[in-house]
Amino acid sequence: MPVEELDDKVILTDPSNAKNTATILKYGATVISWKNQDEEKLWLSSAAHLDGSKPVRGGIPLVFPVFGKQSDSTHPTYKLPQHGFARNSTWEFLGQTTESPVTVQFGLGPENIPSEAQSAWPYDFTLILTVSLADDKLSTAIEVENTGKEAFEFNWLFHTYYKIHDVTDTLVNNLVDQHCYDQLIKETYTEKAPAISFHEEFDRKYLNIDERKTLQVIDKGKVLYNLHRTNLPDSVVWNPWTKKAEGMADFEPKNGFHQMLCVEPGHVNSMIMLPPGDKWKGEQEITVGGEIKIQANIF
Repeated sequence: MPVEELDDKVILTDPSNAKNTATILKYGATVISWKNQDEEKLWLSSAAHLDGSKPVRGGIPLVFPVFGKQSDSTHPTYKLPQHGFARNSTWEFLGQTTESPVTVQFGLGPENIPSEAQSAWPYDFTLILTVSLADDKLSTAIEVENTGKEAFEFNWLFHTYYKIHDVTDTLVNNLVDQHCYDQLIKETYTEKAPAISFHEEFDRKYLNIDERKTLQVIDKGKVLYNLHRTNLPDSVVWNPWTKKAEGMADFEPKNGFHQMLCVEPGHVNSMIMLPPGDKWKGEQEITVGGEIKIQANIF
């Protein structure tokens, strides 16, 4: 059965290869597992809350309508929790849309979000998340529709946690010459590293990346993941390292930062203004393996 709906989750199985699966939790519409050839590709904390009590630590949490915590006290998202409410709301499973590749959709509207979030952000909207599983590929696409009479602003981000072998052996390429905001030192500069390496806490927001660029996660010369983006110009690259991992109660094991790396495509450098009746779409497509691509700032 390519699509199996359970009380709290939906499981996808590639009809052409049962070793390829994806599991989506209804709470947060969070992809909590993606297996390719029976090998897990997403990192999930062993202490992650999967009971709907708090956002999931790991997988692919969804960030909407604000990235981080809004600092402007006059902005409508100011009273919302960090990263908004999409990741801590229970989405409605809308069903299967195609058989090959196996594809399903989830929906979220004001009636599905916590009452305190609805009071703080009183706009009418519809979110449709589409998850598609193919041979060596997982794609997650979002459509945001303003169904009300007032325009609203929002951020979107796929907070993807990749499972890796050892972060100290891992590189992320094709970000050289990109403007970035380093969230640890609160400075903006141009990235000069030919490939990003990791030897301490890392938290940078790369800005306005041409979507023709493929971001790659590489382990000792072997491509683990290729990230293709549509209408998602920014990417956050994050690893908490020792101290921050120790400070997060739901991050286990505490040395698990060695086996995870977040590369998070989104629209977070600026907010999107969506007039009444309009729609906005964004998508990430992740493939495994392949050749290393060297794409300098040529676009």
